Amino acid sequence: MKIVADTNTFLAVALDEPEKDWLIEVTDGHDLVAPAVLPYEIANALSSLVRRKVVTESQLAGAWDAAAAVPVELAAVDTRASLLLAGRFRIYAYDAYFLQCSRETRCPLLTLDGEMKRVARQLSITLVE
Repeated sequence: MKIVADTNTFLAVALDEPEKDWLIEVTDGHDLVAPAVLPYEIANALSSLVRRKVVTESQLAGAWDAAAAVPVELAAVDTRASLLLAGRFRIYAYDAYFLQCSRETRCPLLTLDGEMKRVARQLSITLVE
């Protein structure tokens, strides 16, 4: 089975967060999919963590390498449809890309974001929980 994985799941694994073991367990044996914007969003999130002094500059390359090592299929998504989702639910376009990816691929969504889970439920998107 394919699972659409949100950026925060890659970061949780790369940064050895408490959810890491659970994320590895629920994705074991499954193929991951994400919108093609994923690498850029991971880089943006990591740079934000450096700015907030959660990650040091010396940890940056290792965190990137760990996140980039997770095998994932990058999928093109309908940007217009994503934008409309973002407007409808008042969410960031980046979050809407993952929701739209789940809709287009008809795959369940794996996210650690409570707001994204709420919107996914409203859209009848299956969640990996």
